[in-house]
Amino acid sequence: MKQAIIAYHQDDESHWVAELECGHFQHVRHKPPWVNRPWVISPQGRAQMLGYQLNCKKCDIKAPKDI
Repeated sequence: MKQAIIAYHQDDESHWVAELECGHFQHVRHKPPWVNRPWVISPQGRAQMLGYQLNCKKCDIKAPKDI
């Protein structure tokens, strides 16, 4: 199910995590060539992606909110 990014935080290993409107968290790593998300590495890039919808697999399985 598609859910919009509403905020970000970093985990204990300093990886960026998107906070989704549904209350779930999802890592948004930039690890080429497998995951290409260069927007994650700058504050401006992350700000531009607020509102962007990611596929939330936790919603698909009706998992409890992370927040």
